Amino acid sequence: MYTDYHQMTDEELIDRLRGGEAPVMDYICDKYKNLVRSKAKSMFILGADGEDLIQEGMIGLFKAVRDYDSGRDASFLTFADLCVSRQMYTAVQAAKRQKHMPLNTYVSIYSNFAEQENGEVRNLLEEITDNASSDPETLFLDKERVAYLESAIDSELSAFEKQVLDLYMTGMSYSQIAKVLGRDEKSTDNALQRLKGKIKKML
Repeated sequence: MYTDYHQMTDEELIDRLRGGEAPVMDYICDKYKNLVRSKAKSMFILGADGEDLIQEGMIGLFKAVRDYDSGRDASFLTFADLCVSRQMYTAVQAAKRQKHMPLNTYVSIYSNFAEQENGEVRNLLEEITDNASSDPETLFLDKERVAYLESAIDSELSAFEKQVLDLYMTGMSYSQIAKVLGRDEKSTDNALQRLKGKIKKML
């Protein structure tokens, strides 16, 4: 039966599913499992359990199938990507509130941030300082100073800016962040520029 499904568009598959053809859901889950795993890997740096994130991602995928409207939304892939990301990030935020995570479990500024075209992995501090002349490794000589900066980030950034920073660290662009948070792109980009400026001042 999967052979026939391979020849169908996502829209056709969803129409079949809504028409009562239950096996289609198994096919869609299999088709998009790598999308869910990829999102879980990027969100993992925010402190959530990998398996829990995959489960949340699958919930997001189910919601995408349930709510997708081909006349309103972009492609199903784009819509599913958004729903999976939203579901995972909501779960991460809920877990943080529930556990009242101490500062030292917050994402470190030295966490791996983004892989460059040459394969080099930059951390958040390197990314935010945008190739500043100072060597990032010389800016903080001990854990106390790193903790101080993280504390300053926690106190100086608004709730929205912290959300933007969280998602920015997963490698999302400001436009993707805006969609996940349900905000417009301009306010999201402004928040990103503000938080970068605040962190540079802290340095």
